[in-house]
Amino acid sequence: MVVAPSGAGKSSLVRALLDRDPSIILSISCTTRQPRPGEADGREYRFVTTEAFTQLRQAEALLEWAEVHGNFYGTPRDRIDAATAAGQDVLLEIDWQGARQVKQRYPQAIGIFILPPSIEELAARLKARGQDDAAVIERRLLAAGGEIAHAPECEYVIINQEFSVALSELGQVISAARLRFASQAARNAPLFAQLGIPAAH
Repeated sequence: MVVAPSGAGKSSLVRALLDRDPSIILSISCTTRQPRPGEADGREYRFVTTEAFTQLRQAEALLEWAEVHGNFYGTPRDRIDAATAAGQDVLLEIDWQGARQVKQRYPQAIGIFILPPSIEELAARLKARGQDDAAVIERRLLAAGGEIAHAPECEYVIINQEFSVALSELGQVISAARLRFASQAARNAPLFAQLGIPAAH
């Protein structure tokens, strides 16, 4: 799970990581917010109505959900259970509320918090991307402090000061996660069975 306040560079890092390693499955979240310029339904998000989102919640088809900046976001459960059972890497680009809910269902999930190098830089990035008006940017900056306070709930923290360094560090965390016992056992079940290593650990 990659968690960050708005403007910290989470989406850019995730896109670059997926370009570098296409074997990682990105969980596409649902949201009730309007698409930003350049976003496509089913690529960045599944854009749904509030009514459709409510139906997904009531059907327990969401792994987690939260209301963020006046819009609903949620992670559909389809694909995630099957992928994790097969030992595939599933990446969730998520907020802290969602990450907390995922941890309750998947205690083995790894949280990676992306921090900006400073609040001033965060404000500059939000303004530079030119996707939100001044009121929305101000609301996101006010919310950032509360979001950053949840960084200790993640196992790893990456400070996105220099993009290439942050991307390298993100890749290192993924590499380490793949070497955990449960991941190796799922990926190499025949070998573990041959060697007499119990799958449960």
